[in-house]
Amino acid sequence: MAAINNYYPESVTHPGEILLEALEEKEIGAKEFAVRTGKPEKTISAVLKGESSITPDMAILFEQVIQIPARFWMEAQGNYDEYKARLDYQIAINEAQNWAKDFPYAQMANFGWVPKTKIIKEKVLHLFEFFRVANQKGFEDYYYHQRTKVAFRISLKGNKNATAIAAWLRQGELQAEKMEVPEFDKAELKNSLPAIKKLMATHPDDFFEQLKELCLNCGVKIVHTPCLPKTSIHGSTRWLNDTPLIQLSGRFKRNDIFWFTFFHEVGHILMHGKKYISLENIDYEGENEVYEAEADSFASTWILTPAQLNEIWQTPVLNDEKIFQFATKFVTHPACIIGRLQHLKYLGYGKGNHFFEKVEFYKD
Repeated sequence: MAAINNYYPESVTHPGEILLEALEEKEIGAKEFAVRTGKPEKTISAVLKGESSITPDMAILFEQVIQIPARFWMEAQGNYDEYKARLDYQIAINEAQNWAKDFPYAQMANFGWVPKTKIIKEKVLHLFEFFRVANQKGFEDYYYHQRTKVAFRISLKGNKNATAIAAWLRQGELQAEKMEVPEFDKAELKNSLPAIKKLMATHPDDFFEQLKELCLNCGVKIVHTPCLPKTSIHGSTRWLNDTPLIQLSGRFKRNDIFWFTFFHEVGHILMHGKKYISLENIDYEGENEVYEAEADSFASTWILTPAQLNEIWQTPVLNDEKIFQFATKFVTHPACIIGRLQHLKYLGYGKGNHFFEKVEFYKD
């Protein structure tokens, strides 16, 4: 990170001090120098005291009078201005230390999202870079106050885990930036759903790689971003410019939950347009309960229709063999059947859990 690794001097001399030394060497007083340059004595005095800056027109005049190049004065003034700005910026860094402490920084570093460090000021700078903000205010205006509704139309303000949720969302954006996809094709996404459902039913070891490929062919980006501590988010859907992004946490690492979340997010893409941002299992300002119910219905129907569910439940003897038969018949996964029955309280939690498969993600 440039802000940490580059060398910056602890102090820089105001060019007025250099000018004063040059005038003393040439035995030229401030009043005389003002006359020779055609500048008010008050202006020259302010520069010599370090109260005012040397402007480009002054630098040209100084060059003519004392034969020190204008570019020297401009560089000296630039170095001093940068030095002063960095001193002022230290105030922003100091003020953001408590803000930085709200983030699960150690876990973010373990995931490789930010560099590892125990120095709080370095954490602040790394977080600024991670979010591409200049200060804490920039972060809050973006994630809390909806100052850029085109990019981020919800507010995380008031959520007790807002910083961790923001970090999770930001990491998804960074992952998505590395992916190239064709233009989004809504019809192609709809046409791909049966193939995706078959993938859900078989759930091979490389299911996520296959799922990503199917989504990319439709112009949809899908990423896995592991959960951070104290966040209960399952997934999110939002549009980055004209490209939909599905971000999944794989929370609980259970295949029935993963696939329900995925189809839920697809429902948002197909039904709710570019302006809606969904965060599953999170309360946030901007959530639309109707949209969420519609996405739930979309996911439920694709995984197991009400008629199929009723047929299963009306079976006199529902054993493992029957569950497998129904899964094959309805092109779904046994775990999805069990998960639905448990969710509806047709089955007690714990019954049929041996059907659940652990969701494993593999790095590219």
